[in-house]
Amino acid sequence: MKRFFALLLSLAFAGSVTAQAPQPPEVASNSYVLIDLTSNQTLAEREADTPSDPASLTKLMTAYLVFDAIKAKKLALEQTLPVSRRAWDERKGGASLMFIDTTMTPKVDELLRGMIVQSGNDASVALAEAVGGTVDQFVAMMNRQAQAWGLKNTSFKNVTGLTEPGHKSTARDMAVIASHIIRDHPDFYTYYSVKDYKYNNIAQPNRNLLLRRDPTVDGMKTGYTEAAGYCLIASAQREFPNGKRRLLSVVLGTKSMEARASESQKLLNWGFQAFDAIRLFDTGKPMATVPVWKGASNEAKLGAAGAVFVSVPRGEGGTLQTQLERTDPLVAPLAKGQRVGTLKVTTVAGTKVAEVPLVVMEGVEQAGIFGRAWDALRLWIQ
Repeated sequence: MKRFFALLLSLAFAGSVTAQAPQPPEVASNSYVLIDLTSNQTLAEREADTPSDPASLTKLMTAYLVFDAIKAKKLALEQTLPVSRRAWDERKGGASLMFIDTTMTPKVDELLRGMIVQSGNDASVALAEAVGGTVDQFVAMMNRQAQAWGLKNTSFKNVTGLTEPGHKSTARDMAVIASHIIRDHPDFYTYYSVKDYKYNNIAQPNRNLLLRRDPTVDGMKTGYTEAAGYCLIASAQREFPNGKRRLLSVVLGTKSMEARASESQKLLNWGFQAFDAIRLFDTGKPMATVPVWKGASNEAKLGAAGAVFVSVPRGEGGTLQTQLERTDPLVAPLAKGQRVGTLKVTTVAGTKVAEVPLVVMEGVEQAGIFGRAWDALRLWIQ
């Protein structure tokens, strides 16, 4: 039978931790969420799980699947693609366009810039057809990916974000999609920092006003429909004494292009100023060395997959408690990266700050038959 083993560690910092989080600023929007991607913590939110029209924020999922296809070598950046009548027909909707037509064969790289910088619906359709075969098949891929990520409040009906019954998402779900782009496809994330793009002799600016106002903002995506209002996902990375921090804000349903920029800026500034990111463990540093049964080695090093940060109110780092909870006994074989427990971080008052998967840092193979038999006997005696 497996037992749960807990190891309590204390990490002291100057000051004291309080359970009272800083009050976020007033944000003039229908819903919003602010995520610290460095610590994987939500710093502020309002109506973050309320479904609404996502407008062109939809194109984040469209882009993610295209990035996946390129990474899998099913598509290449220099590859040229035909422009179908279906893509050309996006001109009839009066929405954002890259202005491609059926006589052109744009490159995948050009279409990505047209979709991301210019928010072109025609570019989105051309890319979706290249990856999915048809738009409908690509939309099914979008929904399968959303389900795989556990986005229960998201349902896609198209690849562009045009208003359609049943096409919905939330601020929190959109933050998940955006964070996957940043983490899974960092090389492609640079598309979101491009301020202007010219195609077919038509130059268009990126509608994310923060790219020109805040040098630490390096993406991501705008959206607007009459049903959705003005929406913006913005990400900023700033330098601090203990390293870089990245925040992601999602603001849905503001009243104007200016409002979505100013409200997003307000959230980002507040998040950087009101919270400290505390580094608990460095990448590659084990948190504990524990016994292993039936293994070629008698012990295993446990830790996190990467560096561990937590966000706490500024000046209130105080005394944080970290508790390692793991399954005991640990029986070989153990694979590198295998999850065997959880690192729990709380304040001295018991308020949960974060939970991080506890994984095996170096694999442990099974022992020979005699070693396994001896450990089996020892376990039985226990």
